[in-house]
Amino acid sequence: MSRDLHIHADFSRRVVADSSSMNWEPSPSPTVWRKRLSLSGGAESGIVTSIVRYDANSVFSEHPHPGGEEIFVLDGVFSDEHGDYPAGSFLLNPEGFRHAPQSKDGCVIFVKLRQYEGAGRERRMIDSNAMDWLRGPNPGTWFKPLYTQPGFPERIRLVRMDPGAGPIPHDHPGGEEILLLDGSVEDENGRYATGTWIRDGAGSSHVPFTRTGCTMLVRQGFLPVV
Repeated sequence: MSRDLHIHADFSRRVVADSSSMNWEPSPSPTVWRKRLSLSGGAESGIVTSIVRYDANSVFSEHPHPGGEEIFVLDGVFSDEHGDYPAGSFLLNPEGFRHAPQSKDGCVIFVKLRQYEGAGRERRMIDSNAMDWLRGPNPGTWFKPLYTQPGFPERIRLVRMDPGAGPIPHDHPGGEEILLLDGSVEDENGRYATGTWIRDGAGSSHVPFTRTGCTMLVRQGFLPVV
C-alpha cells in the first residue's frame, strides 16, 4: 500500500541540506541509490528532488514522467534509449515523456520529478560543457542559460562566481533553489560547501558572496507566493 511521505515538503520554508553528509538509500532498482532532498506525496510517486547514483551496468525499467522531469548529470555518463549524457549535461523531459534510464560505467545525477506540468513544454538536451560562460549582471559573475520558455515560470541556469565576487543582494519573487557544484558560497545565514542544496521560498531574499569562487545550478521562479 502506498504511503505519503513529507521531507522538506513545506515550500514556504527555507531548507539547507548538505547532501555530502547524507547516506545513500535504496530505490526500487537494486543497482540505483538515492538521497531524497525533498519529497511530498507517495514514496515512489510524489513531487521529489533527489541526488541519484547508478552503479555500473545499472538499468531502470521504462517508465513515464507525469509532471515532467529535470536531470543534471553530476558525474559519469547517464544514458537512455535516446542518447548518452556526460557530466555537465542538462535534460528537461516534458510531461508524458517515457524512457528507460541506464548507465554502463555508473553515474550520479540530480533529479527533479513531477515539477514541470503543462502541455507544450519543449524537451531540452544540453551539454553545458560546449557552452561559453556569459558575463552576468554583477562583477565577477557568469552564467550559462539552461531553460527558459515563454508561458512557463522557471529559469534554470548554471552560475559561476569568481573568487571574491559579491555581496549581491537580490530577491526571490518566485523562490530559488541552488545546488552547489563546486567551491563555497556564503550569505548572511552561513557558509555552504560543495554538495549543499538550498531552497528559499517565494518572496525571500539574501546577499550571497564567495571568498573561494563557486559554481551553482540555480532554479528560480517556480514557487507560488504564500
